[in-house]
Amino acid sequence: MDTTALTAHLVVVGFGKGGKTVAHAYAEAGERVVLIEQSADMYGGTCPNVGCVPTKMLVHYSGGRRLADDAQEYFAGSVAGVRALTSAFRAGNFESLNGRDTATVLTGAASFVDPHTVSVGDGQDRITVTAPVVLVNTGSEPVVPPVPGLTASPHLVSSTQLTKTTNLPERLVVIGGGYLGLEFASIYQRFGTHVTILESAGRLLPREDEDIAAAVTNVLEGDGITIITGAKVTEVRDNGATSTVQYEKDGQQLSVEAGALLPATGRRAVTANLRLDAAGVLTKANGAIEVDEHLRTSQPHIYALGDVNGGEQFTYISLDDARIVLDDLLGQGKRTTSDRRAVPHTLFTTPPLATVGLTEAQAREQGLNIKVSREKVADIVAMPRAYAIEETRGVMKFIVDADTDLILGAALLVAEAQEVVNTVALAMRHNVTATELRDSIYTHPSITEGLNEVFDKVVS
Repeated sequence: MDTTALTAHLVVVGFGKGGKTVAHAYAEAGERVVLIEQSADMYGGTCPNVGCVPTKMLVHYSGGRRLADDAQEYFAGSVAGVRALTSAFRAGNFESLNGRDTATVLTGAASFVDPHTVSVGDGQDRITVTAPVVLVNTGSEPVVPPVPGLTASPHLVSSTQLTKTTNLPERLVVIGGGYLGLEFASIYQRFGTHVTILESAGRLLPREDEDIAAAVTNVLEGDGITIITGAKVTEVRDNGATSTVQYEKDGQQLSVEAGALLPATGRRAVTANLRLDAAGVLTKANGAIEVDEHLRTSQPHIYALGDVNGGEQFTYISLDDARIVLDDLLGQGKRTTSDRRAVPHTLFTTPPLATVGLTEAQAREQGLNIKVSREKVADIVAMPRAYAIEETRGVMKFIVDADTDLILGAALLVAEAQEVVNTVALAMRHNVTATELRDSIYTHPSITEGLNEVFDKVVS
């Protein structure tokens, strides 16, 4: 076989959750699969290498530091533990696919030659792969805002670097108060770093109800994080060991010192070097690939999965993308993105904030007849689990349709919220009423049994 020109039934560009899931299904069916990943450090995609797994592991480690522990030494040991796990996951992801008789993993930068052919590498090392079906699963990357001096700052760090560095900065400034920014702020503050969040909006989490955003703010400030809202960052100046971050607030010019600077102002699809024009694949103004409800691009045999298609940037959405694509390719073609309902989200602060469905504000804007059940975690008598694990901060809130008793939304700022919200989301998808959840039998002591009480705490 000419090793510079391969043919396959499926070629996948990017080793993310969606792409590798489809690749495994094809390989199990005996179809020839070639998966291309730009970096050997990213086998398995963002989640197990620099995203979900390492960050949540750092959340776990950050809560275990004792007062007697040296902050720098404890942090370095925690990062070593993260590296060990991510290395094992990376090797496992590579071998689980490349070890199959019908699958090959190629490492290198990929770009389209034509609608059915992808090129990897350059010069004598160049390989082309041709297949009737192509998947693009290249993910997203952080956006660095155009602040003078920021890009050139030696103290600029990315979320990826913060999951790998063994140096615990004395002062971290986070630009942006979204999910990623708040998670890293919470993690590093608990490790012993002095953290300042600069958020341009008037409050944190503007998409959440004001009472929920205020509760999250109180938790973070209670942990010692400095939160400055309404702050427009105007310039970054290097001072050698630190940088000065200048910002404007209420007409005043202010500044804060930083040993590390994390921009957390969004991410963009990784498409710039794919030569999508050669394949006839259309993109949106922000660079994300245009797809239909089956995740087909402007070329019906080319699919885009995960962050690269401009949808919600979560691993479990990428996994559901894989289900849709597999149904389109190997099933009945009935599954679409419009089937998604009650998709939960979790912000992994401590305690975590998990949400699903409508906020109270959204429900009222839609003119729905609602009742709101809300109770502070510390006041939930039927949930001693919170006291047993010594985490009584937060609130549990539900939006219920007053006419049908169906749950319209929930915001759970409580320990283990990332687990409880899945029960609530499942109930929403299957039209289980608030009364049924309230009267159900749950294990004791657990956070879930808080549902026995909170649904009776109607506040409006």
